[in-house]
Amino acid sequence: MFIFIQLVDALDESELLSYEMLVISYVQGFLHPTLTEIIILFTFFGSVLWITIGTIVTVIILLLLKKVDLAILTAAVNLFGGLFNLLLKWIFQRERPDIQPLITEAGFSFPSGHSMGSFIFYGTVAYLIFLLASRKVYALLGCFIMGLMIIGIGLSRIYLGVHYPSDVLAGFSAGAVWLIAFALFLKLYHFRRNRGRIRPRSE
Repeated sequence: MFIFIQLVDALDESELLSYEMLVISYVQGFLHPTLTEIIILFTFFGSVLWITIGTIVTVIILLLLKKVDLAILTAAVNLFGGLFNLLLKWIFQRERPDIQPLITEAGFSFPSGHSMGSFIFYGTVAYLIFLLASRKVYALLGCFIMGLMIIGIGLSRIYLGVHYPSDVLAGFSAGAVWLIAFALFLKLYHFRRNRGRIRPRSE
């Protein structure tokens, strides 16, 4: 939350814009046709279509495992997270950068929808792996892979020239706050449910 607030405060500062243009120019210094094709494919894994498909598949798997509460959490955090991102974009209405965009994107720039959506979705998957993995090494490996996916998708948005670095960081921070809030809600739900099952001993 602190990071997001700091980024919002600095949005209109010319110093931040100058720094961000340097970062975009540096990242796009690695432009290569083959790499661009790979990045365009990779950034798809943060798109609304892919995250929607991934969420539906994850929910179905959880229902088959009889993890109804986790299925509801997964559906809710991703669905409402997407709507929350649209609300934030409407509030700040920041235009996208104009430095050699490699693809065409509609809508406002802040915070990055791909970055926020990928943090929420892959963060949720990492959380589920951590909860359900049979061995700790599987949990750590799964979380590591999900972390790489999140970082990679964020970097892809800068490489493609459709987001400022602050858009990506804001997407990550807002996504983290959103995901943590839902995880804490789940913890509270489990606590209250387990406490309700404990009955006082008869005198």
